[in-house]
Amino acid sequence: MKIAHAYRGLVHQLTAAYDEREARNIARLVFEDAFGVRNLNRENDLPPEQTSKLQDISRRLINGEPLQYVLGQADFYGLKFRVTPDTLIPRAETEELVYEILQDHPVGRGFSALDIGTGTGCIPLTLKHHRPNWSVTGLDVSKHALKIANLNATQLGTVVNFMQADILAEESWLQFPVYEIIVSNPPYIPPSEARLMPQHVLKHEPHLALFTATEDALIFYDAIARFAKAHLSPGGMIYYELNEFNGADVLRIVENQGFTAAELKQDMSGKLRILKAVNG
Repeated sequence: MKIAHAYRGLVHQLTAAYDEREARNIARLVFEDAFGVRNLNRENDLPPEQTSKLQDISRRLINGEPLQYVLGQADFYGLKFRVTPDTLIPRAETEELVYEILQDHPVGRGFSALDIGTGTGCIPLTLKHHRPNWSVTGLDVSKHALKIANLNATQLGTVVNFMQADILAEESWLQFPVYEIIVSNPPYIPPSEARLMPQHVLKHEPHLALFTATEDALIFYDAIARFAKAHLSPGGMIYYELNEFNGADVLRIVENQGFTAAELKQDMSGKLRILKAVNG
């Protein structure tokens, strides 16, 4: 089968589940990332083993499996990260969170930073990639996610300290040192809202990273703010990624803990998705 014909065939199959523009974009990424083909008009033959692989990819995509899990990787801040169903797929909103941190802390002196709920490690590894003199730690409760994070560190040639711990277990807090930056994109969806989630997210992405154990959607924000109050240096900064609807509630949490200069930031879509504050 010729590459050009195979590409058009994949687009046609994907239009059963996606609009044509998205189908073309997905098909392009499949050929680029799975087969290393960028010229989609080539008349070269697609090798038989790749034809078989393409059929499997097409089947999984049509069944609603996210492209990143099918390919086993996701792009984030110009880097490629391995992803599996044990980790959330890195989102563009999280790129904006990382951008905010890097803008606030230009190249120069080193900082110590902790990412809570690290998943693929995309936040700490990207921070370390752009600020090599920082000391960066990623924390997660899932040993399976940490395995992927460590593989990403090896793949990127970047050294980050990864730890397994449950930030809700306050008895474990004493083991942590003081940091100058604490960042988190924690679970914030209560179980009752599962029915509102897109099926491709609900079916494939890890519920541990999406949902709170109880109906308290702010439980992680509250715990992390209390943890940060004790484990941030004076003048240190806390950064959260938010649900666009809970910004005001999280703002009250950090202000009640004594943080100052607390600020809600809009993402590129104009939604309040980032909070930052200073340990005053």
